[in-house]
Amino acid sequence: MLLPLPTEQWPYFHVLARLGLALFVGLMAGMERERRAKEAGLRTFAFASMLGCLGGLLGTPYALAALGMLTALVVLMNLDHLRQAQAVELTTSAALMLMGFAGILCGLGHTISPAAIAAIATALLAWKTPLSGFSLGLTELELRAAILFAVLACVIYPALPEGTVDPWGTIEPRAAWLTVLLLAGISFVNYVLWKIYGSHGVELTGFLGGLVNSTVTVGEMAAKVKETEGGLAGEVCRGVLLATSAMLVRNAVLLLVLAPALLAWAALPLALMLLGSAAPLAGRGGRPGPEQPRARLGLGSPFSLASALRFGLIFLVLQVAGVAAHQLLGQAGVYGTALLGGLLSSASAVAALASMAAQGVVPVKAGGTGVVLACLASTAVNLPLLGRSGNSAFIRRAGLFTLLALALGLAGLLAQPALSRALGG
Repeated sequence: MLLPLPTEQWPYFHVLARLGLALFVGLMAGMERERRAKEAGLRTFAFASMLGCLGGLLGTPYALAALGMLTALVVLMNLDHLRQAQAVELTTSAALMLMGFAGILCGLGHTISPAAIAAIATALLAWKTPLSGFSLGLTELELRAAILFAVLACVIYPALPEGTVDPWGTIEPRAAWLTVLLLAGISFVNYVLWKIYGSHGVELTGFLGGLVNSTVTVGEMAAKVKETEGGLAGEVCRGVLLATSAMLVRNAVLLLVLAPALLAWAALPLALMLLGSAAPLAGRGGRPGPEQPRARLGLGSPFSLASALRFGLIFLVLQVAGVAAHQLLGQAGVYGTALLGGLLSSASAVAALASMAAQGVVPVKAGGTGVVLACLASTAVNLPLLGRSGNSAFIRRAGLFTLLALALGLAGLLAQPALSRALGG
């Protein structure tokens, strides 16, 4: 009988692993400070994080002692810098103390949190110029919108009751508010991108505007053709169709987050609609044309309480109406509610259908079909808005590709049941 060979586990591996992570954490932030020729650079930050790691390894008294020594180092560094340059290194000092705390986390055995702290701290240090430019360029309206969004997300959402609050089990305040915050967050991120990169180019403006409200964007951009007497007809046509594409992408993201099963069902029709609306971009020439003028759209504030409440109200009305229509009329009721919702707000309709499908109130097939119908209705609304341009050539071209997107979406909707059966769904 063969006896197993004795095995020995090296007892110091976990200690070296924690010290190695602390060293990596300190070097990340220290590298950025070294690049900017700060007094506390690569080695100082590495020493600070490793000192904190040793404190975490030895216990709470030693961790507190490590923070005390690090605080004394920061005070001495600032006194010296104050004597030489009549200024203090507040940012470097804060980063150095943060690396000390991250080192303590490493010593205690944490891995994800100190690595995340190092990445975020390094990004904040490296992005000083764009962050300063962005914050200094904020208007009072934008600052109030950011504060309001934070209040709605961090104060009101946790205070809402969990579960349903109505006798029929259809209204969940937290789920409804989370959907509102999701769409508002998409609009807010879109506005930030718009703020950073500007609204240069009609096509970029069309896509970014479509993420917020495709109907408003199409109407505003069609009016630009009339204002320029047809001078921007080609660019605005692509911008209008990109606004439709952005609406489809936004609704797909909502489905991915709220009800992935609906996205799987509606993927083919939505992809075909996206193909039809983006078709004009494929034939665009590669030669650079003249610089496009700025295109300003009347989309208002990046976030407002009125828009959030309006979306939430439409969402709740469509959700209750959809449940009632499904109970009274079956799938036909769901489809009718989806078409009506698409005319009002496709995002609200899609979110309501996703919520009902996630709760099991509406079958996946009916919910996915309703999503496609809402997107079709929202796209069809754009056709009469094209008349604001007063340019027959623009109306024909933009209307042709809009009709193509509608036809492809209908074809995908009709083909989806057969495809689902072929795939075993």
